[in-house]
Amino acid sequence: MEPAEVMRVNRALNKLAKLYRAAKARKLAALGLHPGQDVLLWLLAEERAGMTVSELAARLGVEPPTATRSLARLESGGWFRREPVPGDRRQVRIVVTEAGRALVPAIERAWAELAEEALGDLPAPDLDTTVRSLERASTRLRGLVGEDALTEE
Repeated sequence: MEPAEVMRVNRALNKLAKLYRAAKARKLAALGLHPGQDVLLWLLAEERAGMTVSELAARLGVEPPTATRSLARLESGGWFRREPVPGDRRQVRIVVTEAGRALVPAIERAWAELAEEALGDLPAPDLDTTVRSLERASTRLRGLVGEDALTEE
């Protein structure tokens, strides 16, 4: 890649990442959430019976203490409850509440709006090419930094 192309790619990716995160933060703030909390709540809502902190951390690709801190920040919203795990007093199961479950459609709408706002009315073939290119770039970068580098988006 030529130096001018390198600069163009770096500028575009940096700008996209910053703007996407800022736009997502604004949409989520309207729901009382911060980036990352949307994915956490969405994952919890997928499991009706809930999951342990360790299971949640594994699904998020983070360490259990990171998941615990994220849950602590979310706790005041009343979007989940902690239940003891039968037979293991050291563990708790995190179960989404009805209030949390009711927030999931709004989270999904925010994601859909953001995708539409970011990519506009790209024709289906262009959209597919764009998404495949972004996924391929993510896979390559994940190989450089490791699986745990992706925590929320």
